[in-house]
Amino acid sequence: MPDVQVRRADEGDLRAIAAITVATDQHDEWGGRNPAYVRHLMRHGRFVVAEVAGQVTGFGAAQRFGTGSEAVTVLCDLFVDPAAHGRGHGRAMLTELWSAAGRKQTFSSRHAHALPLYTSFGLDAWWPLLYLQGDPGRLPVPPGWRLDPLAAEQAAQYEDDWTGIDRSADYEAWAARPDAESVQITRDGKVIAAAIVLPAGPEKGIMRLAAAPAVDDGTSAAAVLTALAGLTTLAGLTTRDGLTAPGELPGTAAWPATVCLPAPHPAVRALLAAGWRVDDFDLYMASEPGMLDPRRAVPSPGQA
Repeated sequence: MPDVQVRRADEGDLRAIAAITVATDQHDEWGGRNPAYVRHLMRHGRFVVAEVAGQVTGFGAAQRFGTGSEAVTVLCDLFVDPAAHGRGHGRAMLTELWSAAGRKQTFSSRHAHALPLYTSFGLDAWWPLLYLQGDPGRLPVPPGWRLDPLAAEQAAQYEDDWTGIDRSADYEAWAARPDAESVQITRDGKVIAAAIVLPAGPEKGIMRLAAAPAVDDGTSAAAVLTALAGLTTLAGLTTRDGLTAPGELPGTAAWPATVCLPAPHPAVRALLAAGWRVDDFDLYMASEPGMLDPRRAVPSPGQA
């Protein structure tokens, strides 16, 4: 078997990365098919490709957040062309991406090779990340809660204040997506959370939400419900009686909204009770517990 070579990805690899993304049945707009996504991770993370005899057979990417012993390296992507599965290409890329990492985390698919591979690098599976879908127009907004547009740099500043981690480059990239909105969620005028949402299209929903520290379960759930219910207003889909107007904007109301929530998150029960359903799930894997709070976090599966 020819040796697998791992190297940093460059502009010349964009087409191969997109082809492998499609071959592995990954169709998210914010993923390997999108040059803006790949370039963002090339600039602000580490993006590698596996290559055999000059042919790209896989790609992987990681970002490092925080400093010193508290830093966490997040695996964003690891995909291998199906024709090359089982030949060590994923392990070779992961060794490169995590060679200098201390604390590590990722969201693992349920592919048969994924969990054993991540476990061999010292990670354990802690809880499922649920992909929930439903109608945001049927969700109540708790009294005193609001969702309003906010500059992406201000949203990033809130998260920096709450966590000590600068995600400004990520917020800028997320907010630059077509139809994306940076928003704040407030209760009685106090900012409780900042988020990136997509009010329209097939990926409508919450892309990522960061909450203020020390919020209780009820506050954590209410912030998510407010963000989801506010999607209809952001998309201009309200009538005079305040009800969602399906079909008013083609390609918007026809799509259910999506949010990725840890299974223990307090908003999960409320959404299931409102008729939302679990469409899929990944597994949160980490080298130690506690790096993400499953009752507060609303992560972006690719970038945490």
